[in-house]
Amino acid sequence: MIGPRIAGGLLAVATLTTATACASLDPSARAGEARVAASSSTRPTDHLDLLVQQALPNVKGKTFTSAIVYLPPDARAAPHRHGQAFVYAYVLEGTVRSQLADKPVTVYHQGQNWVEEPGAHHLLTENTSTTKAAKLLVVFVSDTGASLKTDDPGAPG
Repeated sequence: MIGPRIAGGLLAVATLTTATACASLDPSARAGEARVAASSSTRPTDHLDLLVQQALPNVKGKTFTSAIVYLPPDARAAPHRHGQAFVYAYVLEGTVRSQLADKPVTVYHQGQNWVEEPGAHHLLTENTSTTKAAKLLVVFVSDTGASLKTDDPGAPG
């Protein structure tokens, strides 16, 4: 049996490999030019570059999306939710401080990962460094057509 940490790492590698292959073979399958800015504040914010977004052929009404989330130095995302999406995040570079509602603040370093259950409230996402960027590979399994991220109303970044 494969442990959850190994399985998560394998999923990240498979997703990145698939995304890279799809991006190089079929530019029309890539949503990659889209950039989604987070909230505006005095601190830098995160941005998301879509790699692959494709309806799941064997799961009606669900879409698979992979993306790279960039967190510039000292960046903080606004508190947010990902609707009913299941979310997997893998730290590609840097160190990220994160907190989901009803969970403790956790620091994730390069090579570590976490999951967010559908409906989770993400209270804190920030780059711990004031000099180096952080980068995440994020995978969503969401309802087709649903927004991938919704910032809390009036939430500062």
